[in-house]
Amino acid sequence: MTRVLVVDDKEENVYYLQALLGAHHFEVQTARHGAEALALARISPPDVIISDLLMPVMDGYTLLRHWKADAALCRVPFIVYTATYTEPEDEQLAMNLGADAFILKPSEPEAFLSRLDEVRRRAISGIPQRPSRPIDDESETFERYSKALIRKLEQKSLELEAANERLRADIVARELAELRLRRAEEQLHQSQKLDALGRLAGGVAHDFNNLLTVILSYATLVLGDLEPGHPVRPDVEEIQHAGERATELTKQLLAFTRQQIRKPSIVGLRDVVCDMEKMLRRLLGADVTLTLLMTHASGNVDADRNQLEQVVLNLTVNARDAMPEGGQLTIETSDVEFHEPCASDLSGVVAGPYVMLSVRDTGVGMDEATHQRIFEPFFTTKEIGKGTGLGLSTVFGIVRQNGGHVCVESELGIGTTFKVYLPRADAAPRYEATPEQPRLPSGGPETILLVDDDEHVRTAHSVILRRNGYTVLEATNAGEAFLVSEQFAGPIELLLTDVVMPRMRGRELARRLALTRESMRVLYVSGYADDSFVHHGVLDTGIAFLAKPTTPDTLLRKVREVLDAPPSE
Repeated sequence: MTRVLVVDDKEENVYYLQALLGAHHFEVQTARHGAEALALARISPPDVIISDLLMPVMDGYTLLRHWKADAALCRVPFIVYTATYTEPEDEQLAMNLGADAFILKPSEPEAFLSRLDEVRRRAISGIPQRPSRPIDDESETFERYSKALIRKLEQKSLELEAANERLRADIVARELAELRLRRAEEQLHQSQKLDALGRLAGGVAHDFNNLLTVILSYATLVLGDLEPGHPVRPDVEEIQHAGERATELTKQLLAFTRQQIRKPSIVGLRDVVCDMEKMLRRLLGADVTLTLLMTHASGNVDADRNQLEQVVLNLTVNARDAMPEGGQLTIETSDVEFHEPCASDLSGVVAGPYVMLSVRDTGVGMDEATHQRIFEPFFTTKEIGKGTGLGLSTVFGIVRQNGGHVCVESELGIGTTFKVYLPRADAAPRYEATPEQPRLPSGGPETILLVDDDEHVRTAHSVILRRNGYTVLEATNAGEAFLVSEQFAGPIELLLTDVVMPRMRGRELARRLALTRESMRVLYVSGYADDSFVHHGVLDTGIAFLAKPTTPDTLLRKVREVLDAPPSE
């Protein structure tokens, strides 16, 4: 079966090609941008790649250049499929860079499949597409690429001017439209930069969570073996406390990358702030006056209450640090309504009802350079050792994860105002009593298949489970897990697997093992929430999940909870 890699950031385009190619017996793999496509192809090269040109992170032209420069991929046919770059110069640039075909959207299915078949037959016959005029000069490539982009920008500018002429008859309205366009471009640039940083931060947090799982697990095990008063016990306790503090940092990183597991419910934003009032006043100190402006009609939001408290707390701490000589802090909640013209000023905001949280200080304010970087992780204006630079990036990640938007207004010497907008929920708040924490379960006689590609994490989990009476079968990856399951004659009550592993992920492993072990329960463990495993930041119903870093207590409780749960219908 021919394997095709489809690269497009538009969901509807990907869906169309999947349906068309799948109906003609192609195996389709997808990527949302060039960087993702390169990563997938270098793991398992496809037979053909079909790529759009205009994409975030890495566009199609850049992907094409990297593709043809890669010794393992250069012979794989590359088809450009675009609706944006339609000029003859755009096609010429693509063909000069080594594209095997250039197809404009929309294309009739029969014509598209015919071109695809032609490219495949040419590749099989060993006659690859050659650039009509090879480009050896890197500066010439850059010049042509820049001209293609400039043509698109000019075309978009002309379209915007024509629209403005139809909507506005005077120069004032046109200037306002241009201002909105510049703001949108700045917000897009900032969003792309934050997305790139977010991917880096998410990877760092994942690796840290694996390390912290090992540190916290063994520290807890050692403490359990030390009697009170043992001279080494205080040292081990310090190791444990340091691991717990590091855990909070990784949680902030995951909040920034919008990979934090959240437990949403209908809550009143006004109630959240009011319940935190005493703590906030203690945090601010006597030299900062706190004023709450809470409208009684303020609406509710569908969000994780702990995350909302984290947003309020981080914005308050940021305001306090901006007022070293004291000042005034005003926190306000109110209902707002975004209409289409208003929403267009805020990148990513959909028109509709929102609840606004405003945090306004009378501090030192910030200049434009600082303003542009405040949501970057690890960026801080404080001296070394005085801050992590994760507070505002955490706010940004939480707000975006909950479908909201945050904007900032600041003036040097006057102060700063942060405004958080979260989609309003019509339902009434739900108040749930905090369940009493049960005693730590003593373990059990069950057999557990433990699968994790990190040797140290796997060993730590194995030691904890075996010490508590479980029989543990270990595997490094999915292949080993299949072999262990096949060779073990007895029942396996639980599959304890990492989510993200090489070649095959935990979700697919569990699905395949279930074909031969129908009664086996599954518990997933991961250092971050993978998109294929989580939908809009909320775990699918009925799936057991444990976030890293784990401790012996959290691991044993969750294992026992999954094993003791009634069988699903």
